Amino acid sequence: MMKPITFARILTALLILSFFSNTHADRAGAEKNLSKINLPPGFRITVFAEVPGARQMALGQSTGTIFVGSMKGDVFGVVDKDKDRRADEVVTMMHDLKLPNGVAVHQGFLYVAENHRIVRYPAPGFSLHLPWKDMGEVIYEGLPAKFHHGWHYIRFGKDNKLYVSVGAPCNICEVKGIEGSIIRMDADGQNMEIFARGIRNSVGFDFHPRNNVLYFTDNGVDMMGDRIPPGEFNAAPEAGMHFGFPWFAGGKARHKDWKDRQPPQKVSYPVIEFEAHVAALGVMFYTGNMFPKPYRHDAFVAQHGSWNRSDPVGYRLMRIRFDKQGKAKSKEVFADGWLINGEAWGRPVDILQLPDGSILVSDDYQGVIYRISYGEQRPATGVSHDLQ
Repeated sequence: MMKPITFARILTALLILSFFSNTHADRAGAEKNLSKINLPPGFRITVFAEVPGARQMALGQSTGTIFVGSMKGDVFGVVDKDKDRRADEVVTMMHDLKLPNGVAVHQGFLYVAENHRIVRYPAPGFSLHLPWKDMGEVIYEGLPAKFHHGWHYIRFGKDNKLYVSVGAPCNICEVKGIEGSIIRMDADGQNMEIFARGIRNSVGFDFHPRNNVLYFTDNGVDMMGDRIPPGEFNAAPEAGMHFGFPWFAGGKARHKDWKDRQPPQKVSYPVIEFEAHVAALGVMFYTGNMFPKPYRHDAFVAQHGSWNRSDPVGYRLMRIRFDKQGKAKSKEVFADGWLINGEAWGRPVDILQLPDGSILVSDDYQGVIYRISYGEQRPATGVSHDLQ
């Protein structure tokens, strides 16, 4: 018997089409639009590389190669040999993978999180032109093989454990097993445990450089209206905490189907709330010396942008200010202009700090990676806009 076509099935189909049919502009097209980006005085934005569907980024050891995941099955290596902060080569290292959104580098290995598993590859700094598919070692195969929120974000903590986001396979539903969580495991995939629960779909987290507290974004339930629920920026100072989903749709907002149901344990609420549906993704704490001193140990958050609001919002970078005790105290816009008069021309995804203190920002809609620097009089090559 044919299953009825539900709204959830239609939505999932539309999401699939959206992710896999996105076109990307070339470098020149993105550079033409850079004058639209608003930054604080003294900051400059350039195009670092053209990388189709660029998502999470990781910095390679020794050579400084940038490894980039995507939603379309490819993993890239981006090379800046002369260190002029403009890519000289972009290599497709792997293709035909299953949603390889997440990448991380740790102790000489490149880790790639696919939809259903995590694979590590040795010696990625040796050469980008190797038979990577033959070299991979599957270290974990227990990820739910579901498309809805099935793209994972990964990062190593100071405890040398690999942290992995596992989304809920729905808009709102009862989750099973490790769904709706952040898990962690040893570098070889052993000793997996659930670190935090009640998380609908986190696609970005980082550890505070002073106190090592994990901070992560989470995206609230859709189809509850333009203004609710809020997007989340959460703190997880210890293992075992619960962040509310599905009993809470985002912040303290409750979905009508769950408002009379009680969560299994105490719920921790966001330390910072964002506007509804901004799709907050990548998180990065700034530890460099290039930006002015007040930025040090503050966090940057990439807002991918709304797809289900009558008035679009997001498509920007936020700065989260922290106090001297390492606690989040406020938010403000750091960079915007990817949304003009309700139309978006770019969608920030992830943020990565380079050794010189500048930051890279991936954009899976334009298919580029931007570089944001401070105090540079002019770039060594290429087109740039000094926005004051």
